[in-house]
Amino acid sequence: MTVTAPAPTTGAPAVTARTGATAVTAALVLLVAALAVVDITQGTAAVGPAEVWKALTGRADTADASVVIASRLPRMTAGLLVGAALGTAGAALQAVSRNVLAAPDTLAVNAGAYFALGLLTVTGVSLPLLASSGVAFAGGLAAAAVVLALSGLGTGTVRLVLAGSALTLGLTSLTEGLLLLFPQETDGLYQWSQGSISQNGFDGVLRMAPVALIGLVGLLLVARRVDALALGDEAAQGLGVPVRTTRITVVVLASLLSAAAVTLAGPVGFVGLCAPALLRPLARRVRPFVRIRLGLPVAGLIGAALVLGADVLLRATVSAEAAVAVPTGVVTSILGALFLVAMALRLRDTATTGAPERLRIPTRTVFLATVTTLAAALIALTVAAILLGDTGLLLGDVANWARGTARPSISFVLDTRVPRVVAALLAGAALALSGTLVQAVTRNPLAEPGILGVSGGAALGAVLLVTTAPSAGSWSVAGAAFAGAAVTAVLVFGLAARGGFGQNRLVLVGVGVSAATTALISLFIVLTDPFNATKALTWLSGSTYGRTLPDALPVAGALVLGIAVAVVRRAELDLVSLDDDTPALLGLRLGPARLGFLAVAVLLGATAVAAAGAVGFVGLVAPHAARALVGRRHVRVVPVALLLGASLVCAADTLGRTVIAPAQLGAGLMTAVIGTPYFLYLLVRTRR
Repeated sequence: MTVTAPAPTTGAPAVTARTGATAVTAALVLLVAALAVVDITQGTAAVGPAEVWKALTGRADTADASVVIASRLPRMTAGLLVGAALGTAGAALQAVSRNVLAAPDTLAVNAGAYFALGLLTVTGVSLPLLASSGVAFAGGLAAAAVVLALSGLGTGTVRLVLAGSALTLGLTSLTEGLLLLFPQETDGLYQWSQGSISQNGFDGVLRMAPVALIGLVGLLLVARRVDALALGDEAAQGLGVPVRTTRITVVVLASLLSAAAVTLAGPVGFVGLCAPALLRPLARRVRPFVRIRLGLPVAGLIGAALVLGADVLLRATVSAEAAVAVPTGVVTSILGALFLVAMALRLRDTATTGAPERLRIPTRTVFLATVTTLAAALIALTVAAILLGDTGLLLGDVANWARGTARPSISFVLDTRVPRVVAALLAGAALALSGTLVQAVTRNPLAEPGILGVSGGAALGAVLLVTTAPSAGSWSVAGAAFAGAAVTAVLVFGLAARGGFGQNRLVLVGVGVSAATTALISLFIVLTDPFNATKALTWLSGSTYGRTLPDALPVAGALVLGIAVAVVRRAELDLVSLDDDTPALLGLRLGPARLGFLAVAVLLGATAVAAAGAVGFVGLVAPHAARALVGRRHVRVVPVALLLGASLVCAADTLGRTVIAPAQLGAGLMTAVIGTPYFLYLLVRTRR
């Protein structure tokens, strides 16, 4: 009796668990089916539910049947396939890495696939859809391998997101450069890159479905091994599981699923992050979902519901004509960015916010020699920037132009080139000083205006103005950029301040807000007319094209204010960068001091974006290099960072104007190419 009595007790929960899993799965299937039905009935043509039913039963008019069969059904099935593939891929990546933020987006899989397809497009090589999927697979797998190698397969949540975000920014910048250099070859690629499930027939869906099926079946076959990895590497090895081989296999199969989705619909953002996150609360209540073999299909259903739900929401909230232009991926990216911020606030922040790493303290002679060398290099770069370009000039031409005696052709070149050089110099210095202030206040060596979303907010404000009022003046653009930067700064720093500006929370919230601003910018670019879209895309690449001297006045004013504050309050800046206790002991009110420095940093970042577009990584590279050269005292860091920032953006702008002249690349694209490897190097150097 006493031996057999527990049997009913242990059996009942098992039956209940199986019943609960069946019920939840059935509910998800019904939800996806309902969303699919609603999605089919939405569109620009006057084809409602009755006409759709007649088309499915073969009793509709030819026109109605054509709309349903050629457009709406393919769009719906593409949404199902893409959502299921990304949801499954995200769940597999999170399981194998034991990291709740692992996904095709955060591992740069989508960015790698997008870049690979962009390269294929500009070459003019026409490949079948399956071959294109292979190219996307290779690009996505290579990107994932780089991110995982830098971050490690463990619980390094912030390191993984930072490595993925940095690589994504670099690859996206390269792809945007291709869009600007080859506008005819890449026509429509930008809108596709936001994630559009619109289809012209079933051809793409039928070709990608077997690829996705192979990825899903492969993951199910290794599901038992992945479950064993949850016990830990040593325990899994003790059970005879080849840990390294299993991880590589899962990453390859997840990249294959992501490549199929990207090839069919473009990079649909954050579905692979949100679907597994929504599965976790279900798994806590329905235990069978903890097992990968059951969890993967459920994550796929949730992913399909997310994509179809975003598509239904888009078409229900905007006009039918606008819904055609807006990619579904923009909606999922906005929702996913908000989801990332919410997850960042819930994650326990174990990183400290102590002072930056100890550095040697050079002598005064070394400091003066460094400043002199950098100043000389900056002068040389400025002269080269004025002389070089699509039209080469001599110093005599510049002297004649200054005296007003140059030929008209020379005057025209210098009248357009000199303001560009001035804008690049001032913007670079402003971004460097902004990054210096932000890193000091947050005591976070990885903080900078771009990563924290401040530059994204400034870009959003400016794009809103230039797309709605193309004739807006420089002060208006600067004001719009500052308004956007101020809003994002309040969001990021306000939310991060709840935990004392913890490194994890600050960076993750900033990445989420930055992703949201990027999605909103894409939304406005897609909705505007082609001329403004090209203008905005060029401006977002960090180009100084078309800048005049009045355009540089706002950033010049902000830079004068920022330098004055940094010099006059240099002692307070040193104290703020130390810890929370020392300033209080010396009578410094930490809260107002932080707020004041952050306000100046936001103003500097916003006006720099207004003057030279979205230029990334300068606010990260310049302060780091300055501290490495002259130590941590801000009376030395500030002038060196200013010189480094101005030199970096000036050199990037000059290279962008000369390397492929008469075509041009924005300074932001060039700094991303330079800054991404440096940022990844910092991650390697600071690995614990």
